[in-house]
Amino acid sequence: MSVPTEHIPTAIQLVAPTIKNYGYLAVFGLIVLEDFGIPSPGETTLIAAAFFSGLGDLNIFIVIIIAIMGAVLGDNIGYAIGYFGGHPLVLKFGKYLFITKEKLDKAENFFNRHGGKIVALARFVEVLRQVNGIIAGLSDMTWKKFLVFNSIGATLWVILWSLIGYFAGQNIDIFLKYQLIFSIGIGALIVLYLIYRIIKKKRSN
Repeated sequence: MSVPTEHIPTAIQLVAPTIKNYGYLAVFGLIVLEDFGIPSPGETTLIAAAFFSGLGDLNIFIVIIIAIMGAVLGDNIGYAIGYFGGHPLVLKFGKYLFITKEKLDKAENFFNRHGGKIVALARFVEVLRQVNGIIAGLSDMTWKKFLVFNSIGATLWVILWSLIGYFAGQNIDIFLKYQLIFSIGIGALIVLYLIYRIIKKKRSN
């Protein structure tokens, strides 16, 4: 890569060899796998690819296009698994991914209450990102509706993390200097959002 390994953030170092050896194929393949439930560092790979794009090793526009295609395809494979395989198939193999009947029922109820918007937002939530296609396939959501909202969510997710990774690559010195502050800031925003959701839910009860 363009900079010494010790100057690259640790999480990105883990997938750096894969990206170096397989390039865009690694981005596409790992995101596809992650998005229909198989444990895979899809999001980390996307950020890493964008990071190296900022360093000039990859083309950021190709990374974005390939990542969006991988995200949409992966979620649609998940939808097909849920739709055609049904609960028996998902529960049979889901146990290896810690998907229980109770968790599945709760997730389905959540999806049915919030509809398409949750498909778009699920892209930004760990675990939900990996199973939202499967759950949508199990629920009453039509494939066309799922495709639209999933494509919106995938595009926003890819662009957000690509820009963050790309900016980090172009400004590696600034990124390394403020990496801890940035991480704390992101964590704080997530915590504040969760607190807001809890308070809103209590008020509505």
